Amino acid sequence: MSNMKRRADGDKGSAKAPKIKIDERPSKRQRKAGHSATEKSKPENYQTQRPKELPAKSSILQKEEKSFPRGGGSVLTPLEHKQIQIEATRDALYENEGSKKAGRRRGSDEEMDDFVEEDKPLLKTGKKKSNAQKTVSELKDGPSVRIEGLGFKRLVPGSMVLGQVCQITSRDIALSLPNNLTGYVPLTSMSDQLTRRIEKLLGEDKGNEMDVDGASDEETEDIELNKMFSLGQYLRALVTAIGDEGKKNKRRIELSINPRDTNGGISKSDVVANSMVQASVASVEDHGLVMDVGFEDKAVRGFMSSREVGHHVDHSKIQEGSVFLCLVAGVISNERTTLKLCADHQKAGNLKKTNFLSDAPSVSVFVPGTAVEMLVTEVEATGLIGKIMGMLATTAELVHSGAGESKKELAKKYPVGSKVKARVICTFPESEPQKVGVSLLDHIVSLDQRTSVVAKVRTGPLEKLQISSFVDQAKVLKIDARRGLFMDVGVPGVQGYAHISNLSDKNVETISEDSGPFKVGSTHRARITGYNWMDGLFILSLEQSVLDQPFLRIEDIRPGEIITGKVERLMLNERGVGGILVQVANGISGKVPEMHISDVALQHPEKRFKEGVSVKARVLSTDPEKHQMRLTLKKSLVNSEAEVWSDYGQITPNAQSVGTITKVQRSGAFVQFYGKVHGFLPVGEMSEAYIKDPTQHFRPGQVVNVHVLSVNSGEESLRVSCKDPSIFGHAQQAAFEQLKVGDRAKGTITEKDADVINLDLDNAGLKAILRISHLTDGSESKNESAMKRMWVGQTLESLLVLEKLDRRHLVVLSNKPSLLKAAESGELLTSLYDVQVGKAVTGFIQNITLDGVFVRFGSGVVGLLRKSQMPMESQQIPHYGFRLFQSLSSKVLSVNPEENRLQLTLLEQKSEEKPRTQPGQLINPVDADVKSIDDFVFGKSTKARIINIKNTQLNVQLADNAKGRIDASEAFNDWDDIKNTKKPLKQFQLRQVISVRIIGIHDSRTFRFLPLSHRRGGNPVWELSTKSKNFPESEDDMLTLEKVNTGVSYMAFINNHGDHCVWVNLSPNVRGRVDFMDLSHDMSKLSNLQKSFPVGSALKVRVKSINAENNKLDLISESANSSESLTWETLKTGMIIPGQITKTADRVITVQLSNTVYGSIPLTELADEFDEAKPAKYRKNEIIQVCVLDVDAPNKKVILSCRPSKVLSSSLPVKDRSISSISQLKPNDIVRGFVKNVWEKGLFISLGPKITGFVRISDLFDTYIKEWRNQFENDQLLTGKVIVADTEAEKVMLTLKPSMLEKDYVPPIQLTDLKKGQVVTGKIRKVEEFGVYILVDNSDNVSGLCHRSQLADVWVEDVRKLYKEGDIVKAKVVKVDPEQGKVGFGLKASYFDDDSDESDEAMDDDDEMSVGGGVELAEADGDDNLEMEGLEGVDLGDIKSISSEDEFDAAQQNLDMMKVDEAVPKPGGGLHTSGFDWTGETLGQEDGDAQSDDEEPSVANDKHKKRKKRKPEIQVDRTGDLDKYGPQSVADYERLLLGEPNSSSLWIQYMAFQLQLNEIGKARNIAERALKIINMSEEDEKMNIWIALLNLENAYGNDDTVEDAFKRACQYSNAEEIHQRLASIYIDSGKHDKADALFQTMTKRKELSVSPSFWLNYATFLLSTLNEPARARALLQRAAQSVPKDKHRLLTSKFGALEFQSPNGDPERGRTIFEGLLDAWPKRGDLWDMFVDLEIARGGDQDNVRRLFERMTSGKMKKKRAAYTFKRWLKWEEKVGGKNSKGAARVRALVEQRENENVE
Repeated sequence: MSNMKRRADGDKGSAKAPKIKIDERPSKRQRKAGHSATEKSKPENYQTQRPKELPAKSSILQKEEKSFPRGGGSVLTPLEHKQIQIEATRDALYENEGSKKAGRRRGSDEEMDDFVEEDKPLLKTGKKKSNAQKTVSELKDGPSVRIEGLGFKRLVPGSMVLGQVCQITSRDIALSLPNNLTGYVPLTSMSDQLTRRIEKLLGEDKGNEMDVDGASDEETEDIELNKMFSLGQYLRALVTAIGDEGKKNKRRIELSINPRDTNGGISKSDVVANSMVQASVASVEDHGLVMDVGFEDKAVRGFMSSREVGHHVDHSKIQEGSVFLCLVAGVISNERTTLKLCADHQKAGNLKKTNFLSDAPSVSVFVPGTAVEMLVTEVEATGLIGKIMGMLATTAELVHSGAGESKKELAKKYPVGSKVKARVICTFPESEPQKVGVSLLDHIVSLDQRTSVVAKVRTGPLEKLQISSFVDQAKVLKIDARRGLFMDVGVPGVQGYAHISNLSDKNVETISEDSGPFKVGSTHRARITGYNWMDGLFILSLEQSVLDQPFLRIEDIRPGEIITGKVERLMLNERGVGGILVQVANGISGKVPEMHISDVALQHPEKRFKEGVSVKARVLSTDPEKHQMRLTLKKSLVNSEAEVWSDYGQITPNAQSVGTITKVQRSGAFVQFYGKVHGFLPVGEMSEAYIKDPTQHFRPGQVVNVHVLSVNSGEESLRVSCKDPSIFGHAQQAAFEQLKVGDRAKGTITEKDADVINLDLDNAGLKAILRISHLTDGSESKNESAMKRMWVGQTLESLLVLEKLDRRHLVVLSNKPSLLKAAESGELLTSLYDVQVGKAVTGFIQNITLDGVFVRFGSGVVGLLRKSQMPMESQQIPHYGFRLFQSLSSKVLSVNPEENRLQLTLLEQKSEEKPRTQPGQLINPVDADVKSIDDFVFGKSTKARIINIKNTQLNVQLADNAKGRIDASEAFNDWDDIKNTKKPLKQFQLRQVISVRIIGIHDSRTFRFLPLSHRRGGNPVWELSTKSKNFPESEDDMLTLEKVNTGVSYMAFINNHGDHCVWVNLSPNVRGRVDFMDLSHDMSKLSNLQKSFPVGSALKVRVKSINAENNKLDLISESANSSESLTWETLKTGMIIPGQITKTADRVITVQLSNTVYGSIPLTELADEFDEAKPAKYRKNEIIQVCVLDVDAPNKKVILSCRPSKVLSSSLPVKDRSISSISQLKPNDIVRGFVKNVWEKGLFISLGPKITGFVRISDLFDTYIKEWRNQFENDQLLTGKVIVADTEAEKVMLTLKPSMLEKDYVPPIQLTDLKKGQVVTGKIRKVEEFGVYILVDNSDNVSGLCHRSQLADVWVEDVRKLYKEGDIVKAKVVKVDPEQGKVGFGLKASYFDDDSDESDEAMDDDDEMSVGGGVELAEADGDDNLEMEGLEGVDLGDIKSISSEDEFDAAQQNLDMMKVDEAVPKPGGGLHTSGFDWTGETLGQEDGDAQSDDEEPSVANDKHKKRKKRKPEIQVDRTGDLDKYGPQSVADYERLLLGEPNSSSLWIQYMAFQLQLNEIGKARNIAERALKIINMSEEDEKMNIWIALLNLENAYGNDDTVEDAFKRACQYSNAEEIHQRLASIYIDSGKHDKADALFQTMTKRKELSVSPSFWLNYATFLLSTLNEPARARALLQRAAQSVPKDKHRLLTSKFGALEFQSPNGDPERGRTIFEGLLDAWPKRGDLWDMFVDLEIARGGDQDNVRRLFERMTSGKMKKKRAAYTFKRWLKWEEKVGGKNSKGAARVRALVEQRENENVE
């Protein structure tokens, strides 16, 4: 009460208003302040211009009922009240409404403030009053009340606002606030109940063990805010923070709707009827809801009846923690501790029933959401000012006063002194005096949503106009000169608002109602950028940039839509580029995942997708809630015209589309489409051919074309297929299902093989096969004779459908008369359930074994005819006198459908007359006291005879016509009765009679236990029990899953082994599972489960969890060491436990430790010696013992180790220690690790599970290597030395330099080490016209020039023909200049001839010089590992061990006898097949052949003979001789390939070497090796190998090998070039028909037929080779349809030139073609030149050439072109006629004439 009293009560003596501090001043001037400055401008008759004062009468405020019984009434006199009214009238008459807009451009935050800011007067007509002239009310009330609305400047923490829910996400809800503001309420700021639910969920995630299938009870139900709140719901919110959202001009308002915050200032004494409180649901009761109001007094609660929740709302479905804005309907208890609440806004918003606050004990109850009655005290152009109950100031700004949308002036609509119903929407904590903001809008006052009413139909605004839509004719209705426009958008009852900053891209200074482009009545094109639920206004923009923007929100973008954007940035990870961020529109960006960057893996995507590059993408999915969007740049998806699947409901069976494989596993692959649509591709539907391992054929990220097999939109499941749907579509599926085994079919032969006939069934489109063995019932010769009489296209009738292969969609037919006859009589056996003992059946022999014969019938039914069931004479004959596929008739001996067993016999069964029995009568019962089946009731004790003992059950006989079974779980009373736990039923014996009790029946079809009430007549299989203890009294007492309790122990018997568990039976009708990890902790037992826990074993188990709804029962064996299953809480570091491998990858193995705990074994923890760390040796589902290294329970991560030193014994030797922390490493430590990633700046090496070292490029080698990346690959084992181990920075750096690692390291050769005359080896680094640059081997990048004069003893015309880059050479140092850093080399043969004449001492000296490597290298010791096919029969080990000179001479003679020099061709010679140069020297050369290195063969031979006469040393280095003589053996080639693995020419020479030795297979293998070894970036080198392989297969292979190589080459290389090269190979080898067929195939492929060169090659082949000019000329028209239009001119000119150049061409036709071209392009000089060249080359009529030149020069030409043409013409005339010929003279005259014309 005290805080509601007037200020005048305490300040009556103060006549001066309190002074306002500078920092407390409002941002705008007070309306009545500062008049003294304009006092002189007041006219003299100012007092006469003012309206006359009315007679004094009682104050308006006195008419109100006194609201405060203990005081607080008005202290003003009637005169003071009258003065207030006069002042209000004067201000309304004399204030102008216009205001000037600030010249600067506003941001979005300032726009919000301007939206609600009061107008500044532009013109004042009178002076302001001095302090002496102020009214009494002004002096007493203090500062005047300003009209204010919400804005970022006025919204402060502590403010309370009323809002409407406008968006609900999984993390928060968004509230639409007044004045186009939006606030966000996080999960933890909604209610205490909801917070507790969240904490409980987090606690259960950490501590509780979930069910295997993810099922949970109600307590663990996920929180879904969309079920707790609804769009448009009114809520009161407290502003908790206003922070920066991270975007330009964007600020985020954080709110709380927790009743503790929103009702914080209200106490139970303040609550009266019609006040509004916010409450959360504490509990849901039968008749209503118990509500928490959040008062300080915890005893105060609210109750909301189920009838007060709202219409069509089921209160039982309301969740705890939901929040409602409620009307207090009354107080129930006297202690005011129970409030009667109402959340039905139809009742609370109906103010006609006085549901507004009329009595208030405290000002605290005037909170947002409260309905009040406001007295209008002042009307301004920007809104209303009033008071509530006479003293609390209120304001209604422009929008919420209704001035913006009302055509009627506010002063007339709400005259001063009138009372209006309003609702409080905000508070102003820092305002002075205290005031609240209210709204007079109808939808807020009635707590409803604004709607558009047309023909009495209410429609939501957003249903009429979507956000981002356009309004072509938006009409200006009203102008707020300072803020913006109110516009008609075509929705009745709802207007739009365009802020002044959104009217144009340019700055709009002012707007006027009468003039300018935005005057009242003008129309504009606008775009909806938003909608504010509270204001009830569409937010508009007229800016052209906004109108042109393709998207404003992510919601506007549909999955599957093609968009264009710019690369914003590359997203990097440890593997390189992990994604691309693409900017689609202003403020909208999408991510391109790594697998969607390109159709093929890019080695350097950063070069292709640079920042700012424009790209074309397709939208994969959008997530507006997270403001995320996924895009793809794959051309196969972007350019696809297939149907977009973004909704399961739109997908129909057999529909086709493209998708991306996201995961590949053994059973199939998961395919992602658009949006949230994903499907499963089974392995059987991946291809028409059989696929064993899908991972070898498919990869994640691969785009596949699929069609729908089945779709279920409700379950969101989709199955797709990659098979051709046209082969087996919906119609074929229906026909396949309709076709039954035993039916007759008619088909046409489509293909005939040696043993099988393929047919197409008529009118069905089905494929069928008829084997040769099923043509007749006769012998093989008869079948072969029948086969010969059949032909392709023949129609076969009356064929028997013998079998249907569902997976292959194939029908198996038979024409055997015996089977046809059996089918006609209905005796064809197709199911074991239809067969009777003694029945005669007809089939055919499938297999013959030592024990008997297997006979096959229809539908794949197989029976066994044992040897003992054959006649005695048949048993003595080989194969019993039968043959495979022979027709056979036999009789059924026994049948067991449950076990799918059928036994046959050929013996005659003795017929015994069976006594006639009555229905239900037992024949020869075991228990004589039982006579009828009707005696078998539950619990009936009887006798049974054991006839079969199985692992899991006993089969017994109650009578001849009554059988039963005893499940192992019903065979023992307790555990002590079991003698052998692995084979418990073995203690029973066959034919043993035992006492049993009836407990139920056994369903033979479903193998399920059924109660006796399910008996349906006949002789069922009875379920029996031998238990005498604890036997149930009735069927209801039988053990069922519902009666099983957690933690109770049971006796169970293993029924089956699964992949991860064993299935056990607790009773015949209760089945459970025991996970392998819960079975035993003894690794010796788990390593061989079949032996340790065979089927039928008895176990003591305890119930771990039950899910009765899903019929799931999880058990744990009591024989396990631990009493409880392993959980995240019980898992500790250092534990050694068993685990089951669930997945193996290249660098990690995933292991399951329990149902909920999975761990991973990194590569570094697989073995104590990294050489043995091979994940491939581990198998899926294998049980291994692991050691827990690290547990990260919050992130659900476990790191394991299976090192023997960890799991077996710590004393075992460890070569590579386990590194778990950086502190274990010290500088200079030598460690080994696996390459984790090859980065552009170095290597990441994994040293331990959490330790990764980095190697800079400078620390990789001692010398510079340009292509260093090719030296490393992921998971490669490397050895390095630690150079930095910083524990604080968590950084480890290594070096791989040999100089830092090797003790015997020899430093690389430096320039200063070279001496003149020294001989070195090296490689050609670069070839120039003046010489070659040689890089010295094993040097620090020492290279020098070998000038052309030093290359050979004779002059070298063309250096490039002699050497090429990469050649290995031996050179002599001829000059060394250390000062300039230069060295010169010589390669002359004469330099090395002197070496052969040197003494042995000199040779020894050279050997000593070569120790450094790079100078006269000796033979490496590692040559033993090279292939030595070229030296078969020679034991090189023996040669190396020779010590004496005599032994050496003998060995040398053996080598001479091999005549290697004669057998192996020199590189210069080569092998030529079909025009292909097998030397490899012509690769990359356009003209000329390779020049022989042997310029003087005679001299070389002499030198060779000289060397033979000498006694050579066995360690002489002959590496340099390879360059001189070429490789002579396999070892030579292998040695060269070590240095040049990417040289295609060397590989091809190697292939030719093997072909000379007639080793075709080895040559083929060499080509395959080359394709694997040559780097992927060397595309040209790989292309050369493919061409060589195609030549090899064409010359030495067959059509199949050529086809296989051709298909592979097209897959991995340029398909167009491969096609062209194969065609050339066929042409060169004379296989013209194959070349023609290949060209024909190329014409049908779109990607190949766009090339003009292809059509020209085909035409050349037809015209020149096949001499078919008609076909060649017809190609031009076909080519014009395929080749792009911009290449038509080039294509036509080439075809015209072909007519001139081909011996079978027609030059006259060629001239016609060129004349047509010149008519179309008369100024194309290249066409004229080509025409002239062809005429000159033709050597025909000179007049034709001369006329062409004349035509060329007669027209206008540029000066340069004219000079070139005349010069060429003159040269031709001089050539054909001489310099003084008439033609030459004429040309000179024309030139002179033209020059004179140019001068004039």
